[in-house]
Order: sequence, then structure tokens, then C-alpha cells
Amino acid sequence: MISDLGFQATPIGLLVSLRYFLAPLSVWAGRMSDRTALGGYRRMFWIGLGRLMMGISMLVMGFITAQLVAGASASVLVWVGLTLALGLFSLGNAFSGSTFLALIYDRTPEHQRGRAVGIVWTFLLTGFAVGGAFFGILLPSDPSVLSANEFGYSAQTLLTLFVVSSVLISGLWVFSMWGAERRNSAFNVSESSEHATSFRQDMQAVLNNHPTRMFMGYLILSMLFAFSQDLILEPFAADVLNMSASVTSRFSAYWGTTAIIGSLLCIVLSRRWSRFNNTLMSKYGIYILVIAFGVFAYSALAYTDTYIMLGLLALGVGLGMWNIGTLGLMMEMSPDGRAGTYLGFWTLVVTLARGVGVSGGGILRDLVLGASADLAIAYGVVFAVGAVGLIASYLFLMQTDARAFRVEASQLDTAQMIGAGLD
Repeated sequence: MISDLGFQATPIGLLVSLRYFLAPLSVWAGRMSDRTALGGYRRMFWIGLGRLMMGISMLVMGFITAQLVAGASASVLVWVGLTLALGLFSLGNAFSGSTFLALIYDRTPEHQRGRAVGIVWTFLLTGFAVGGAFFGILLPSDPSVLSANEFGYSAQTLLTLFVVSSVLISGLWVFSMWGAERRNSAFNVSESSEHATSFRQDMQAVLNNHPTRMFMGYLILSMLFAFSQDLILEPFAADVLNMSASVTSRFSAYWGTTAIIGSLLCIVLSRRWSRFNNTLMSKYGIYILVIAFGVFAYSALAYTDTYIMLGLLALGVGLGMWNIGTLGLMMEMSPDGRAGTYLGFWTLVVTLARGVGVSGGGILRDLVLGASADLAIAYGVVFAVGAVGLIASYLFLMQTDARAFRVEASQLDTAQMIGAGLD
């Protein structure tokens, strides 16, 4: 929509990142799944409802964008349709995201939770890699279409991509989640103690603790700037390096493949060497991400695609290591007995920061483009700012001590138990 249809990056970025700004609903859905059970299932209702909404939204979006490619004007009705479709997708993502994490927490032994989330993340990256190649096949560059439009693909081809993707992904969701939650008809709300405090009280507990404040700063900055490239990376290659959609649509396959390698490498090394912990993984991931952003900034300002593949490979390895380490730290920074509350809060912080990063990258691109009238400078500035922001997040990471936090949290719980006994 940005490169082919000529829309501004700002409204598209805001719509695409809407699912991140609806993150508070994920906390609500997660707490509801803790409190209630439908037919003996606490999580599956919200997961199924959310995925159904996402599948329907893909179909709606496919028909709308196909009409735009066919030559329809971007009327108010079209914008309303796009907003509703992406809003439905965002609601589905909010309802099913946190409840899925809660299901992982329920079904996984304590000592394997970090590894389980890492494996889930690796399969997510596999989806990016396979999906990127799959979309490239479904959306080929057809020279015969260039006589009718400048896109290199037809409206029917684009619609086929959306329909096939929606049906295939929905089928995979049903297959993968079938039997994932054990039915418990005897579930009692009183079994859950994590809702004894309000969300405001939980947030105050996080803000009043130095290690958690530093960790929250690290999460915000790293998520915000790491994903500032998410919206503009492919448009950058099209606008500045003149790459076709059939090529840029494979970008996620390139960085996704190396991210899988980086993730698996982290999982193996962490099992062999105890010193290769989550903090070290996060550090190395930040280092490599800074290099990737530097490569993209140079490629934009120098109008060269010589090193673009190197940047994509570095982006993948960096994202893989950084995500595995950061997810593990989220587990470590969640004390026993209150893990659900803390994980919900970390998820909220991560989601909102990522949403600001995705939309912020598009907004900054438009602002710099308006001031400089130069696409290369606009994209180069976004990548350079992302590198600087990641360096700032590293400074917060150095102030995060997961071991000290867990000791402090254990001492606090002990003091509270003694106080309760005295009362």
C-alpha cells in the first residue's frame, strides 16, 4: 500500500500497529480466562474466538486491497473497510495472544517454561520464513500485467494470496490447538490468587522496584527501536533500491531463516554452558541488531544494494538471539506465585512499545521526507535512529539484575508471610 498504491506511511502504520495499541484488552482477556471457564476450558474460548476474528479479517482485507489494485478509488468507504478489518484482526490478536501464553504457562513445568517459549518463538520465525517464500510464489512478478498497471501483479492474484493464506492459516490453527487444553469441569475461581490485587497495585509494585524499572526501560527501548524497521524495510527497498514486490516479499524469509538459526543456537548453547544465560543472549542480540541497522542506513544513504543481504542476515540473527534472551528474562523477572501478573504486565509493555515502534518508523519517515524531500535520507534517518535507540536500551539492560530481583522478591514474600502471621 505504501510503495505500490502510493499511500502515506503514517496512516498505514497506525492501522497496522492498531493491534499493539489494543494490548490492554489482552490483559483483560487473560484475567477473564483466569477467572472463568466455559465447558471446563479456561483458555480455548478466547484463543478460538481471537483466531476466528483474525481469519475473517484477512478475507475482508483481501477483497478491499484487490479492489484498489483493480483501480478503485480510496474512498471513505474503503478506509472504513480497512479500519474495520484491521480492527477485527487487532481484537482477535488481543484476545488470543495473552491467553495462549497463559496456556503455555499452564501446560509447561516451571524449569522448562523459558525453553518452551523459546521453541514457540522459533516456530513463529519458521512461519515468517516459510510465509515469505510462500507469498513470493503466490504473488509473482508478471511482465504481461505491466501494460495494465505498474504493480507487476493482478488484482485476482492478490486476492488469491489473501484467500489461500486465510484458509491455510485457519486450518493450521485448528489442527495445532486441538486438544491443547485439558478439560477441567471442577475449576474453582478461588484456586487463582493472582487477582487479589488490582492492576494498579501490581504496576506500582513493578515501578517501586529498581531492577524491574530498569528491565521495563530495556523492554520499552529495545522493542520500540528494534521494530522501527518493521513497516518501512520493504518499502525502503522498493523506493530507494528499486526492488520489485516479488523480491521484497521474500525479505521475511531471508531474515526469518537466520533468526531460526540464531534461536536454535541460543537454545543449544544455553543447555551446554550455564554462563550463556538470557542476559548474555540479549547483549549479543543487541550488538548484532545495531550492526544490521547501520548496514540499512548506509545502504539508504549510499543508494546501494550491495550489503542489503548482509543486513537482512544480521537482522535475523540479532532478532533471534535478542528475542530468546529477552523472553527468558521476562520469565526470570516474574516471581513465583505472581508469575501470571508479571508476565501479563511485561506482555503489555512489550506490545505497546512494539506498536509505537512500528507506527513511529512510518511517522518518522514521513516527517523527514517532508523536510528533506529525499526518500534516501528519510529511510536512512529512521535506521540510524533505530541503531542509537538500541544502544540506549543496552544501557538499561546493564542495570538489570534478574538474580538480585528474585532474591529481593523472595525476601519480600517471606516478610509478608511473617507479617500476616503476626496479624
